Amino acid sequence: MRFLVRDRLLGIGEDYWIEDEHGEKVFLVDGKAMRLRDTFELKDVRGRVLIDIHKKMFALRDTMVVERGGEALATIRRKRLSLLRNHYRVVLVDGTELDVSGKILDREFAVEYDGELLAVISRRWLHVRETYGVDVVREDADPALLIAVAVCVIHLAERERGVVD
Repeated sequence: MRFLVRDRLLGIGEDYWIEDEHGEKVFLVDGKAMRLRDTFELKDVRGRVLIDIHKKMFALRDTMVVERGGEALATIRRKRLSLLRNHYRVVLVDGTELDVSGKILDREFAVEYDGELLAVISRRWLHVRETYGVDVVREDADPALLIAVAVCVIHLAERERGVVD
């Protein structure tokens, strides 16, 4: 299942739609401006919040928290002791770990579980500027979670490089 994400240009506070491969709006990423911490909501087309994403306030390293229905779902942070700057770890509440690696700022990276590919994030197969795709490879994977992971990792990488204030 492939999704198209129109890159936000101005950072937090910008809303942007995510479309399916047929051009239908599926999710809205609602960036919450004027908050003490970086906050996003992933909503469905009816405006219902599916996933809350926010920066953990007191952490030694930049960490994003993903919640569903008020319950923690995952934490995302850059992998410690990695030679690659573009390597992130997603830890689900059940202890499952997902690895995210690649060229994050170029929107060319993958999400894997135990060496198995879950999703590919890429601009290569798109011809629209400022757009990248999220190709969910496994049918039993949670597309909303994988899109939230992509949004978080890109945001963390941009903050680390000083692209986002």
